[in-house]
Amino acid sequence: MDNKEHLISLLSAFICHASSHLPDDVLKRLGEMREIEKEGFASTIYEAMFENMKLADELKRPSCQDTGVLQFFVKAGTKFPYLDDLADVLREATIKATKEAPLRHNAVEVFEEKNTGNNVGHRIPWIDWEIVPGSSDVEIYLYMAGGGCSLPGFSKVLMPLEGYEGIVKAIFDQMTSYGVNACPPCLVGIGIAGSAEVAAKLSKKALLRPVGSHNPNPRAKMMEEEIENGLNKIGLGPGGLGGKLSVMGVNIEQAARHPATLAVGMNTACWAHRRAGIKISSDLSYDLFTHKGVTL
Repeated sequence: MDNKEHLISLLSAFICHASSHLPDDVLKRLGEMREIEKEGFASTIYEAMFENMKLADELKRPSCQDTGVLQFFVKAGTKFPYLDDLADVLREATIKATKEAPLRHNAVEVFEEKNTGNNVGHRIPWIDWEIVPGSSDVEIYLYMAGGGCSLPGFSKVLMPLEGYEGIVKAIFDQMTSYGVNACPPCLVGIGIAGSAEVAAKLSKKALLRPVGSHNPNPRAKMMEEEIENGLNKIGLGPGGLGGKLSVMGVNIEQAARHPATLAVGMNTACWAHRRAGIKISSDLSYDLFTHKGVTL
């Protein structure tokens, strides 16, 4: 097996494992929330969630049948020796994992309205590139964005005078209207910027941050906490069937903006938040840092 084939096999195994095993931080937070939700139907829903995860591990099957449209967020070292092949490797790994996991066929070509049958299509899997000068490693985040957790997503430019209050209002309007579709408890990613596309991209990248982490800016951290507390008070509960908690957390990412524009974007991750991160060195050794102790 040459190095390219080795990379395809490694990343296919990475995708398969992520489809059936939630990351360590998500498991920890769900366990904490389960201990809080002891009343009504919420307790039963949490029992079903954990039984589902147990069976996914035992049967080696995805923890949710909607395995989404695959997205990769790549921090690519300029000296990583297989950089030229990496886009092709990720596409081939997706095709291989689709058969082996198996993953549901979710890539539907726009305009043709035809399912490709292998989760690969025009610009799919989506690959977001970030260049890391001088590094010989590559860090890859995988996110399986299912249909339900994508439904509440939005991005818009506010009138400047709406300010941060307008951002909060937009988030609550969206979560109270569509949050139930995202299979709560959700992780809410928020992007704040000067244009709609930057805010949208940052809101998706916010979902890659660990649950329980905070923006280093103290005002952003305060906003994360206040929105989280407010969303929990609306009582979506697990599965949207009522309870004390609605969200696993709120993560905000920001970019400097034009003085005349203020944009907000939001994306949500469902309770089965299939996010996984792997760091691969030039010798093809790896660290699956979101799932500690796992060997692929």
